[in-house]
Amino acid sequence: MSDRYLSFVNSLWGRRLAQAVGLPQPLPLQRHRSGQPGLANPVIVAGAGRLTEHVHRLFSSTDTVAATAATVKAPSTVKVQGAVFDATHVADLQHLDELYTFFHANARRLGQHARVVVLGTAPEHCQDLPQAVAQRALEGLVRSLAKELRRAITVQLIYVAPGAEDALDSSLRFFLSRRSAYVSGQVIRLQKPVDSHITLHWDKPFAGRRALVTGASRGIGLAIAQVLARDGAHVVCVDVPQAQSALQQAADSVDGSALPLDITAPDAAALLQAHVSQYGAFDVVVHNAGITRDKTIAKMTETAWRSVLAVNLEAPLQLSQALLDNHGLNPGGRIVCVSSISGIAGNLGQSNYATSKAGVIGLVQGLAPRAAAQQVTVNAVAPGFIETQMTAKVPLLIREAGRRMNSLLQGGQPVDVAETIAWLAHPASGGVNSQVVRVCGQSLLGA
Repeated sequence: MSDRYLSFVNSLWGRRLAQAVGLPQPLPLQRHRSGQPGLANPVIVAGAGRLTEHVHRLFSSTDTVAATAATVKAPSTVKVQGAVFDATHVADLQHLDELYTFFHANARRLGQHARVVVLGTAPEHCQDLPQAVAQRALEGLVRSLAKELRRAITVQLIYVAPGAEDALDSSLRFFLSRRSAYVSGQVIRLQKPVDSHITLHWDKPFAGRRALVTGASRGIGLAIAQVLARDGAHVVCVDVPQAQSALQQAADSVDGSALPLDITAPDAAALLQAHVSQYGAFDVVVHNAGITRDKTIAKMTETAWRSVLAVNLEAPLQLSQALLDNHGLNPGGRIVCVSSISGIAGNLGQSNYATSKAGVIGLVQGLAPRAAAQQVTVNAVAPGFIETQMTAKVPLLIREAGRRMNSLLQGGQPVDVAETIAWLAHPASGGVNSQVVRVCGQSLLGA
């Protein structure tokens, strides 16, 4: 679905008109394309925490140019495409002044589409109260910067637990790349990886791995299958038997396999386990299938209530439990669920949908510790307004509000959700567990 306003204000006459009357001027986002450089370049590295050396080692293994803020000799007018501030050393309120000094001096140096990451230590891992207070304060700074830097610049905060330093690479690579174009203002916690260290190729991290994606015949599900296949996975595409033709076409397009399956059927778990017994366990399971049956609760039928909860929540819960109980996931496996910002903030006329998507968050948080014992992580994405067939049916004014009510002033694309899921499912993302990541351009809804 095209965004005509976005196209208009980026034309010559549209840009002039928008500037003259003060209309919002969103920039078309730059998304990852095969063959493009992976990380933002050049990047300023600042701060004096325990992760600075690790960050420099990451950049030294890529083509990215990184320089410490203290040694940058270029004029302040020279643009950079990224900034990483290691704030893990911030131990009291006075230390917060260092972040003010750095961003005050360098905010204007950030070019369009730049990537900014602040690294911290989660308050629960701090040694005393002043440090915990100062580290928690970073969240307000990061979320404010994500709203005020504009120009399609994204800003994130990654809390890295002591001992989890080696788990940082996949998250830094994601947030400093174009893969995270529609993710901003997020706070991520990294723990010690649940699985052992592995050797992998960053270009094809899923090579030799099997992935299951539900609801894969179209939309976001198809985009997820395409991204995982692009990165080397054999994707088993799942959808209801009624969609078998579209499902087979989707599977063929990614050189994967089609598995027609009603995930709400009483024997769905048994049928899935039979597939595992025949073809082998999965390395990645993505619970993407979902439906809406929107009505205010006073007008909602019991069937509409139950069907939404059955597809969106009950099926992921039962299938995940069955896979874990029967060794359907290999060690180092990843379960990723699709929630929604509706499950975080609620939404008018979506009490059933919001209930199911909030339940998905509960599923992630409740299942993650148990799955970790099997060296499996469980995480979720919470999309905001994504340009799909479903949102195309939304009335025009509501659709426009959904597009503009975020820091990037536009809707996301299915690939934005898919790229975020690929990061959470990455073999090197074993330190990301029990997290819910919003893919919403920092939507004002529930912010």
